[in-house]
Amino acid sequence: MPRYSEERKQIILSKLLPPLSLTVAQVSRDEGIGLQTLYNWRAQARQKGHPMPGHNKTPDDWTSETKLATIIETAALSEAELSEYCRSKGLYVEQIKAWRADALKGFSSSKQQSLKDKRQQQTDRKQIKQLTRELARKEKALAETAALLVLRKKLEAFWEEHEDD
Repeated sequence: MPRYSEERKQIILSKLLPPLSLTVAQVSRDEGIGLQTLYNWRAQARQKGHPMPGHNKTPDDWTSETKLATIIETAALSEAELSEYCRSKGLYVEQIKAWRADALKGFSSSKQQSLKDKRQQQTDRKQIKQLTRELARKEKALAETAALLVLRKKLEAFWEEHEDD
């Protein structure tokens, strides 16, 4: 089983990225590397935070983790470097800026959302408590009704015995 250096892996994985955007099967055939090996390398690269294409063909269809990794990767770049990065990855500068704005919007609304979630949890707890009490009350009523029916049948059976005598 051959061992590949990290540099070689990166070169091979770069073929999956734009501008080439080759499929895993094509790269596998071209490089003579097994499909599962390439899938494993791609998954490892994603875990390390590198944007890697998946089943989604366009960058707007990328997962949120991949978009965040791209935002982090491009945060310190100048405008010219960002443009070069976008050309190499097949992205538009506007896409990255929109993703960054969405991420910041998500952070600012997360505090409001957490307050809203807390209120919802409190109302849910109250409702669960109320429904639990109501269920217990109904179960008691059902048990009482069942007991009355059993007693009624026993009483009817008792009267039938005495009438026969």
